[in-house]
Amino acid sequence: MRLLIVEDEKRLALSLARGLTAEGFAVDVVHDGREGLHQAGEGTYDLVILDIMLPGMNGYRVCAALRAAGHDVPILMLTAKDGEYDEAEGLDTGADDYLTKPFSYVVLVARVKALLRRRGTSGASPVRVVGDLRLDAAARRVFLREDEVALTTKEFSVLEQLVVRAGEVVSKADIMEHVWDFAYDGDPNIVEVYVSTLRRKLGAELIRTVRGAGYRLDAR
Repeated sequence: MRLLIVEDEKRLALSLARGLTAEGFAVDVVHDGREGLHQAGEGTYDLVILDIMLPGMNGYRVCAALRAAGHDVPILMLTAKDGEYDEAEGLDTGADDYLTKPFSYVVLVARVKALLRRRGTSGASPVRVVGDLRLDAAARRVFLREDEVALTTKEFSVLEQLVVRAGEVVSKADIMEHVWDFAYDGDPNIVEVYVSTLRRKLGAELIRTVRGAGYRLDAR
């Protein structure tokens, strides 16, 4: 899943990005409220971590603007302030949760995962079945028939994109956008490498190549 961190404390933002990347998320970081609004408004994120005290536009205004534009992305607000008024204002503008600095990184990760689970269970089940393949997004586990298949975090994320859109053609660009952050400047053929490893682990016939278009996950 793809997360956006809008935080002007650069050391904190970098630390959070590194930790969340290690958890298997694709993470983008911006340090300005207006840029955060622009990025989040693109609609490509599964969750936004939003500081309140930001240059350009504060987090309250960013959150309110996103909600007014119809974006329902989960928003976790961060602030150095403490008090019922601040929390109420943040939630009133449309934030889904609130965390006061200093906070435990473990708590932040738990809040992020809880918000993502909540969003998942409000619509589709976090467990998706495609033929003999079963993917549990909450537990990040994959089963082929009755056998669990061990995947790396990136392999899981690539497969998840294909499973969510099973039967549809998913382009390399779509996979790159959701699995790697926008700062990635490596070889775009990295997607082919991960698809190749998934085929070795899950069976060559499961993921079809649609020439010039992308990949399609077929049920079997």
